[in-house]
Amino acid sequence: MPELFGLMQDSALTVDRFLNHGATWHGDREIVSRDADGTITRTDYRGLRHTARQVSDALLAAGIEPGDRVATLGWNGARHMAAWYGTTNIGAVLHTLNPRLFPDQIAWIAAHAGDRLLLADPALAALAARLVRDVPTLETVVFLCAPEDMPAVEFPAIAFDEWIAAHPGTATWGGFDERLACGLCYTSGTTGNPKGVLYSHRSNYLHTMMALQADAMGLTQRETALLVVPMYHANAWGVVYAAPAAGAKLVLPGVRMDGESLYELIEQEGVTFSAAVPTVWQGLLQYLRGTGRAFSTLHRVVIGGAAPPPALIRAFQDDYGVEVVQGWGMTETSPLATLSSPTADVLAQSYDEQIRRKAMQGRLQVGLDFRLVDDAGNALPYDGASSGRLLIRGATIASGYYRDDTPVLDADGFFDTGDVSTIDAEGYMQITDRAKDIVKSGGEWISSIEIENLATGHPAVALAAVIGVPHPKWDERPILLVQPAPGQTADKADVLAFLDGKIARWWMPDDVVIVDAIPLGATGKIDKKLLRQQFAGYRLPE
Repeated sequence: MPELFGLMQDSALTVDRFLNHGATWHGDREIVSRDADGTITRTDYRGLRHTARQVSDALLAAGIEPGDRVATLGWNGARHMAAWYGTTNIGAVLHTLNPRLFPDQIAWIAAHAGDRLLLADPALAALAARLVRDVPTLETVVFLCAPEDMPAVEFPAIAFDEWIAAHPGTATWGGFDERLACGLCYTSGTTGNPKGVLYSHRSNYLHTMMALQADAMGLTQRETALLVVPMYHANAWGVVYAAPAAGAKLVLPGVRMDGESLYELIEQEGVTFSAAVPTVWQGLLQYLRGTGRAFSTLHRVVIGGAAPPPALIRAFQDDYGVEVVQGWGMTETSPLATLSSPTADVLAQSYDEQIRRKAMQGRLQVGLDFRLVDDAGNALPYDGASSGRLLIRGATIASGYYRDDTPVLDADGFFDTGDVSTIDAEGYMQITDRAKDIVKSGGEWISSIEIENLATGHPAVALAAVIGVPHPKWDERPILLVQPAPGQTADKADVLAFLDGKIARWWMPDDVVIVDAIPLGATGKIDKKLLRQQFAGYRLPE
């Protein structure tokens, strides 16, 4: 029997459709940007589309073709967003560089990607100079600023506003295969060199449809979204696409991410929704507690990148009326894969049970599949107790790395996330550790994440990190590193007493070390790799 195909129009799923939709049907919705000096600038989706089309004209005039890599090196702002859409919408590949990585690593990444053109924040001029020197494919540098704000550099460069000024903004967008490359983002390289994750238009489009669901980010035209998560971090969690698709007002905070600066923007612009890593929200929470201030409009935040402690979730919900939704994903998953929005059954349970579920990484988004396996590859049950390696597959999951032939999928097409987790009967997934971070003591696993989350519930603790150190009998034992909260003095005995009874006795850290600061990586996560280096040769107390 011949196949019967549907009689629907064949319309390519390309990301230019998002900004075109926003500009056509939500054209007056504001996009607010804060520059490094604190200056606030305003445009809207109609204006952003025009600027992005001018960028496309300028790129085409510079000889940029479909598939060419165009790099950005900057913070969250309207010029950066115009460069984003101006690049992707003509079939070129947007490569967001992370300015918080080491300069040698950034140069390696840009050279590996073969970037032809760089759009950089003027404050990063020294870093741009390094790339001009060390990236042989780099032809043009544009600084994301007006001519009067151009930095003094010793290489040819032009200001963004001048670069696009002569162009009418008439470039044709779309009209290409949805499977073409759209964006390129490199992993942070915690082991070996960073790896390039090459997103397609189709994968980004489908990811946006997932993110817009009510049990995901749930953005609507009525929301005002503060994009705190950096635009260089895994597609900005999809908000750069979801906001114009929904017509939400968008607030871009630039480089200033301290509690006071974020609070000012939230109140000034009537922000209702935001997304960021836990360390940002910890800083904002400390600012609120120190000043006695509260929110007048913010009602929901998505926290991802690392597990938010239950104490943080409770504080925002109980003290400030802000719902916390945890999201989990990685660069290779576009990134959102699970979210902890409560089900009807969870909402019918006690408040403590609801918080327990919110502290988990959540339920899988539609179109994705999970698998939980032991070290031998055997499937484990979804009973909430069996802990194993987490595998994932789907249309928004990487099938390989850019310019790297190493296979990354198993025989059934699943990608190994490198996370160790449990999944319960209701589908709630909980990361117990990264495979490389887990503490294995006497042949048994100890969850560093669970100990850290409990420790940060202590009022004197701002940040906590657990690493394993060698032990002559048990192979490894955990030690707990504590960064005190501002104005507080943390005490080893007091912290251990706080943990006593909350975890198994054999999980109790063998030592608590009070440190001035716990190092954070380029995406705001605790840098366990650096901590292990710093504590190499550490000897446990007798």
